[in-house]
Amino acid sequence: MPFCLAQPNTNSNTKKTSTPAHPNLILTKVGVEKIKAQLGKAPLFDASLANVKAEVDAEILNGIEVPISKDYSGGYTHERHKKNFLILQKAGVLYQILDDKTYANYVKDMLMAYAKLYPTLPVHPQTRSYARGKLFWQCLNDANWLVYTSQAYDCIYNYLSLKERNHLEKNLFKPFAHFISVENPQFFNRVHNHSTWGNVAVGMIALVMDDAKLLDTALYGLKNDNIDPNAKDNDGGFIRKPGQKVGFLANLEEPFSPDGYYTEGPYYQRYAMYPFLVFAQALEHVKPELKIFEYKDGVLLKSIHTLLNLTDANGNFFPLNDGQKGMSYYSRELVSSVDIGYFFGGKQTDLLAIAKAQNAVLLDETGLAVAMGIRDGLETPFVKKSINLSDGKNGDEGGVAILRANGTKDELALVMKYTAQGLSHGHYDKLSFSYYEGGNEVLQDYGMARFVNIQQKGGGNYLKENTTWAKQTVAHNTIIQNETSHFSDDFETGSAHHSEKYLFDVSNPNIQLISATETNAYPGTELHRTMALIKHERFENPILLDIVKINSETKNQYDLPFYYFGQIMSANFKYSKPKTLNALGTSNGYQHLWKEGEGKPETGNAKLSWFNKERFYSLTSVVSNEDDLIFTRIGATDPNFNLRNDPGFIIRKNNVKDTFFVSVLETHGHYDPVGEMASNAFSNLKNLEIAYSDASYIAINIETENGHKSLFLFSFKDSSKNSKHQLKINDKTYEWVGAYQLINNF
Repeated sequence: MPFCLAQPNTNSNTKKTSTPAHPNLILTKVGVEKIKAQLGKAPLFDASLANVKAEVDAEILNGIEVPISKDYSGGYTHERHKKNFLILQKAGVLYQILDDKTYANYVKDMLMAYAKLYPTLPVHPQTRSYARGKLFWQCLNDANWLVYTSQAYDCIYNYLSLKERNHLEKNLFKPFAHFISVENPQFFNRVHNHSTWGNVAVGMIALVMDDAKLLDTALYGLKNDNIDPNAKDNDGGFIRKPGQKVGFLANLEEPFSPDGYYTEGPYYQRYAMYPFLVFAQALEHVKPELKIFEYKDGVLLKSIHTLLNLTDANGNFFPLNDGQKGMSYYSRELVSSVDIGYFFGGKQTDLLAIAKAQNAVLLDETGLAVAMGIRDGLETPFVKKSINLSDGKNGDEGGVAILRANGTKDELALVMKYTAQGLSHGHYDKLSFSYYEGGNEVLQDYGMARFVNIQQKGGGNYLKENTTWAKQTVAHNTIIQNETSHFSDDFETGSAHHSEKYLFDVSNPNIQLISATETNAYPGTELHRTMALIKHERFENPILLDIVKINSETKNQYDLPFYYFGQIMSANFKYSKPKTLNALGTSNGYQHLWKEGEGKPETGNAKLSWFNKERFYSLTSVVSNEDDLIFTRIGATDPNFNLRNDPGFIIRKNNVKDTFFVSVLETHGHYDPVGEMASNAFSNLKNLEIAYSDASYIAINIETENGHKSLFLFSFKDSSKNSKHQLKINDKTYEWVGAYQLINNF
């Protein structure tokens, strides 16, 4: 049975029923004593402590500054208040561990300065946000401030006099919590990473102040909010669905699938993990009877491994939906996630390998446990395997599949996305994919159009090109019909649908496969994509086989882009490059693509080879004489140079009803720039053809340069691993069991 917390206490009030010990959020008295006993004995903890001490000492010398806010992200006042809350939390911890009143005085003086400033502040002068803050341009960052500052207050709680605590709570903490909740229900009462931060901010300060009513508000949301059912946030997402539960528990329940996948994608899962886990840690200390880590079958702890698996070989998160490239498990949120997950999740030793790579730990009992585990040599490798992660509250709203091959250093990783919309940070990219070799992108997902905290670019906020380009279907490696994005770029429609898994099978390491369908992106059109990583004895590395089956009620134009990196080496078809560049289209992202060249197939295959980071890649696709082969580059209709000017290659099928896109991608060879030698620089694929196709089956012939032939057979109608199939091709009958089969030397 799923674990459930008790219902909200509707009779609670602000009266304190006990005098809790302090600190009690991330630190406890017992934990502090354990830390003190191990000082000088756990090298990673000692190094982390020294680094934090040096950072805080420098800020103390710099003095206290709490400016009147005026800037967006990246601006001085924004960054000053952000620095303040990070340093406050660290200074509070240092006071507890080192018993040095210098840090307690610093926290006290800073909090008193904020208590003087806060009552005088109007809402932030920048008006872009749907929920403006006071210290920051949006309530989200105000909530960040309170999550961290609550911990600092907890650490010096007993250092302060009763009069000083009353002053801070009356003039700072209670008004602050009231503002981000009651005064901004559109921010607080929803299911989104924004409201997770808001709920946790109110919950953390409630625990410090021992305010039961405020804690209920954090856990279960506001009872009344009067939110307009049509209200949307700045990203175009609806604030709240009718009848939707709210509060921290709702944010824990709804966005996470049973596999621990967070529907907004790994970038925002990373961001939300800190409030989720730090509040869970605090609840475990103060309200252990709630058993928060057991909620929804322990999904919080499970989600840590899930998130770590959503990274490439260098630890960078796959940029699904809105995601900034380069964000990785070296972030402070993942340091806390790994430490808390290790301590409260049964001390799984593979997490120690990640912590060792992070080279930092939290300055609390969880970080101490990790440091001691590393000291004692307990870590085991964190092995990323091929995995399918379901999406949706109940795990029935599509998912993300990751196929991995070749080990760790030069690992090939396919990421295929067939999820739900992903709330307001979702993209219109059903059945899209990206492909990695080691830590290098071979075929990319663009991610988001935003320069986070870089003031010159839209105040560090989302750029308009995030909507006009990054979210549009053509920005992804998937099918676009009639130059129109999936669901006509309509959030409400997209949120009502999700793709469906047809088959995920990694039981055979030589053929790993994911297959999924999408029937709602374009009314009257069914899309079925099947991708397989195949270890083939005649190829240097595993090849990627990509099959897209399209059935429609009408004739349409279909585009399939491939966004590669590097320099084109060769093409087996003639193409022309225009003297003057024009945009490929006028809307739905096409206005942002320069048309750099166009060609026509000369055989049944179109082959394009390119070179990037000392490696060669070749894409071979089955084509017809009526298809167009288009070279593109991102950056058209972009007057402020907000977009990266990355290249792309589009295969276009014109005026067809039912059709297939079939391609094979090879990773091969090497170039030594010192020795100036190229090895295995040419494609080994001589011919790729559809040997048979109908509504139920496809057979694909893969022929190498030395004449070796393989036949890949696939059933579109029966995915059972036990079903028997029979297919006659050119007077020869093939029989197999299961949805697919690869036959060599047929």
